[in-house]
Amino acid sequence: MTGIASRAQLRMSFLRYALVTIPLVLLLGTLSGRASGSGYGNPWFDALVKPEAMPPGWVFGALWTLLYIWLGLVLAMILHARGAERRGQTLALFVVQLLLNFAWSPVFFALHKVDTALTMIAAMIVVSVAAAWLMVRIRKAAALLMLPYIAWLCFAAFLNYQIAVLNPGADTLVPDQGSADILI
Repeated sequence: MTGIASRAQLRMSFLRYALVTIPLVLLLGTLSGRASGSGYGNPWFDALVKPEAMPPGWVFGALWTLLYIWLGLVLAMILHARGAERRGQTLALFVVQLLLNFAWSPVFFALHKVDTALTMIAAMIVVSVAAAWLMVRIRKAAALLMLPYIAWLCFAAFLNYQIAVLNPGADTLVPDQGSADILI
């Protein structure tokens, strides 16, 4: 018996990673959004003046589902690339951008910190580009799957910026449900 795995064994190894990473990323992303009341139906968000480029609510749900599936695939590809040069750095950058991604919804939708969320999304873009740059040498397909995600982050940053411009003082627009503030 040799130490070299067959193509079928390598495919099964990748599939085992993907069977864990895809549902995990999708679940964590969904939980982050749900726990923070992200999207339309959030009284604070509904009260904001939206930019003209703001897509309908269903677009966000559909697109984020697809992007989280792709991010799960990217994670599986990088985890599967054992022994690849700079794999550890790539994984670290990928995890950092993913944690920033999961933290963005609570900061924006629950805490109403529009400017902080904009800073976070800018950091996400920088870290995602750096991770994708490193992925090119490990798995080109993983780097390519990062491109639509990075493009969407850029568009989301534009929307976040426009909301900040159109809604100065957005953090005080609608009191938190637990607030004793009275609207006049």
